[in-house]
Amino acid sequence: MRITEKLNQAYSSPNPPPATFSFEFFVPKTAQGIQNLYDRMDRMYDLNPIFIDITWGAGGKRASLTNEMVYTAQSTLGLETCMHLTCTNMKVELIDEALSRAKASGCQNILALRGDPPLDGSESTGDFQYAKDLITYIRKNYGDYFNIGVAAYPEGHPEEPNDDKTLEFLKIKCDAGADFIVTQMFYDADQFINWCSRIRKIGIDLPIIPGIMPISTYAAFIRRAKWSEISIPQHFLDALDPIKDDDFLVREMGTTLLVEMCQKLLDSGYIKHLHFYTMNLERSTIMVLEKLNLIETVKAHDTIGGTVLPWRKSLNPSRQKETIRPIFWQNRKHSYISRTSTWDEFPNGRWGDSSSPAFGDIDLNATELLRQSPKKAFELWGHPQCLKEFADLTINYLTGKLKSIPWSDGPIDADTSVMTDDLISLNKKGFITINSQPPLNATKSNDKVYGWGPKNGYVFQKQYLEFFCHKDTLNQLLNNIDSFNSTDNNARILTYYMVDKSGDLVTNTKEGDINAVTWGVFPGEEIVQPTIVERNSFLAWKDEAFSLIEEWVRIFESDMAKDFIKGKETEVQNFIKFMKSFGDDFVLCNVVNNNFTDDSKVLFGMFNGLEN
Repeated sequence: MRITEKLNQAYSSPNPPPATFSFEFFVPKTAQGIQNLYDRMDRMYDLNPIFIDITWGAGGKRASLTNEMVYTAQSTLGLETCMHLTCTNMKVELIDEALSRAKASGCQNILALRGDPPLDGSESTGDFQYAKDLITYIRKNYGDYFNIGVAAYPEGHPEEPNDDKTLEFLKIKCDAGADFIVTQMFYDADQFINWCSRIRKIGIDLPIIPGIMPISTYAAFIRRAKWSEISIPQHFLDALDPIKDDDFLVREMGTTLLVEMCQKLLDSGYIKHLHFYTMNLERSTIMVLEKLNLIETVKAHDTIGGTVLPWRKSLNPSRQKETIRPIFWQNRKHSYISRTSTWDEFPNGRWGDSSSPAFGDIDLNATELLRQSPKKAFELWGHPQCLKEFADLTINYLTGKLKSIPWSDGPIDADTSVMTDDLISLNKKGFITINSQPPLNATKSNDKVYGWGPKNGYVFQKQYLEFFCHKDTLNQLLNNIDSFNSTDNNARILTYYMVDKSGDLVTNTKEGDINAVTWGVFPGEEIVQPTIVERNSFLAWKDEAFSLIEEWVRIFESDMAKDFIKGKETEVQNFIKFMKSFGDDFVLCNVVNNNFTDDSKVLFGMFNGLEN
């Protein structure tokens, strides 16, 4: 959605928030940095920003990374995104490529910038000289599809000493077809408010979005102010200079100063929205939002960032009708979006046509499945050399000591807490658990842990458990399940799929079965069934689950691992041997208890007396 539409939507509602906000992120220099930033962006989604923006990585690979990050933000993370686009030294072909890729991602917002001139003082070799030229080009060739933002300099532009001229240039950009204004950082609220008054007087009536730079350390605060050539109010210096060597106190005081500044902007009547330059950090920005009492206010506001599904809805136009997902990928949305990007079922509103010729097709070797650099993987997960150490790794994840494991990109969800003890017990028995959900029977849709969807509804879940089981133990487990299912009134209450790496499948389901394991009942709506268990999708997930083990081994076998495993070569070789045997000896299993009124102990009871 266009930014101006989202702002109008927020403030035309019956209970508008006191302010909305957005975040800026820049393209990191390393692959691991990008993955870490995605995790940070994912967490900050829960703050409900109106949008995020991503800076333009000028030239070659970095420009491509901007487009890739826009795609991930829109398609995987569900974040409305504004893409920076600079035109200095940019040929029109590159501009078109960037805009086309942004459009294909569902991105409708562009911050059109001139960019820095060549460092050697030469003229730009691009097809555009000024931002106004870029704006005119976008409007001519893309009509009103894109919402276009322009940059503004409340304290003047370093290349133009005449403030009136700077305002004149801003007016020209706005008249060329801009929709909103984003300003450079500043700390002098009075000067900024006066500038807002001046631009209104010359006929600029676009939304003004002030750029807010949080204060994390004194050195960075001074350096950024000097680099941007902005003034620092004396009371900022008086408050921060005596504590400049204590980063904690500087951040606390900096937060107080920025909260006062932001509140003054909001009280002026010119500003309704705050844009935070995060510098790819989160804590300082969150502290300001908390003290402004904006986070909870926005979270409670139904029309901002709301979703009627228990998973993050993609903003990519090719997935707009997607309402169903296989539960197997619920903790790996990055790989799920990547794997299903070419599948052709989404436009039809359903996921499950397994006859698609593209179904399950993926070049697993070309995909960075672990989403961690080799060194980071080593630091996070070590090198378990036996089943107990592997189980201990999973237990550390279940108890919150680890923020991710190969099969789960993020921290353990709060809804797992009711089963944590049972999951730990399973891992201690050698069953490596990788996914689960507890049963729910008519839980209120506004429940803080389990709720989802519109108000005044009820949500339901079948208990689901996914795990690795040793081949030697599998028959005993199947006997327990089949024995339970054969008792009176229990026919096929527990359904299962169990498959080894080669694809040898054991199941008590029928070909074509699609089992809804989550559903919701809401006033005035059809029943929503957003997560399923289904055979073909499980087999596609099987390939990924076992490939994660293989990739984990492969990074320790590569030359790049030599530096960080130095002194641990023997232990690492034991790890490689163990993990390879694990992939060969274990079976991937999922079991669903279709009686959603059962206590979770029923399913866990199938493992009584068993041990891998």
